Amino acid sequence: MKSLSVFAGTAAWLMTLLLIPAAGLRAAAEPFGETSEGTPVSIYTLENDNGMRARIMTRGATLVELHVPDRDGELADVVLGFDDVAGYESERNQYFGCTTGRVANRIAEGKFALGDKEYSLAVNNGPNHLHGGRDRSLDKVVWDAADVQTDNGPGVRFKYTSPDGEEGYPGELRITVTYVLTDENELRIAYRAKTSASTPVNLTNHSYFNLSGHGSESVLGHELTINADHYTPTDDALIPTGELAPVEGTPLDFREPHTIGERIDQLVDTPAMGYDHNYVINEPFGRPRFCARLKDPQSGRVLTVRTSEPGVQLYSGNFLFGQKGKDGKTYAQRSAVCLETQHFPDSVNQPDFPTVILHPDETYRQVCIYAFSAE
Repeated sequence: MKSLSVFAGTAAWLMTLLLIPAAGLRAAAEPFGETSEGTPVSIYTLENDNGMRARIMTRGATLVELHVPDRDGELADVVLGFDDVAGYESERNQYFGCTTGRVANRIAEGKFALGDKEYSLAVNNGPNHLHGGRDRSLDKVVWDAADVQTDNGPGVRFKYTSPDGEEGYPGELRITVTYVLTDENELRIAYRAKTSASTPVNLTNHSYFNLSGHGSESVLGHELTINADHYTPTDDALIPTGELAPVEGTPLDFREPHTIGERIDQLVDTPAMGYDHNYVINEPFGRPRFCARLKDPQSGRVLTVRTSEPGVQLYSGNFLFGQKGKDGKTYAQRSAVCLETQHFPDSVNQPDFPTVILHPDETYRQVCIYAFSAE
């Protein structure tokens, strides 16, 4: 079985992405308030030569804003978020833009075994563990950060050390997440982690996209393509059965472009309440390859996603409830879509899925690229 952690090609590619110093624009940092516990939070602004701009804060290594040009060159912020830390600490926040983990997605009943030891995690999604836990998951902690420069553009590097036992996970986990904004209008996110003891790791970015601009009424008119012949069916608690099923003949088939709303009614009365499904991306994982393409016909904006991960979770914002976000805008149900590149849900309990276990002699590496264009 292919390990998640050691890919020589990916490691070499990461060196070119992150470690080559260069002159040019730097990430600008400024205060973004503080947490309810009084911890200061900073936000970093990345801007390229085309005027595209990303803002990422230290709480949760979270993408707060992403301003992207349309076919006429007009910028709009295309991700959901809040104007202050209090918004991100409130019940209005549904993992907007954050770095998610230690293990993204669901773990059945919050339990897994390593060797002869069973571990129990917080149950925070019905009967299951979701997105790393309840109190100290990666989206809720404040990361250390510093600007970096690369040949590809300005960046910011976030670091956090999760102590042994945090949220029930074994091992001290040292995590680095680096965002780089290129002049090709790519936002590149590179992840790296080391552990002191064998532990599951599955990280992702949980941005919600509406290419018409955040707060737009619906995302159902966006056209979506996903490079996947198969998906992982789930039970009523959205835990995979272990099967890899073909998308052909189902409303999950996005191998050719379809609008998100075209067939969603066939899924509304299912446990997912719409799209909330993991796709098995075609082609071997380990190096970035084409994952998905999202197009907004209204503005002409196009998002192309590439990833080194084996899967992507399509989520159609089924639980958005009209909460107020940035600029006082309302986030209606299905007004944004997530494309979460990751290993498969509950992989730690599914021996036939690619492993998410990281060992002390290995390095976890993965890359996600959000590339924007207009037509």
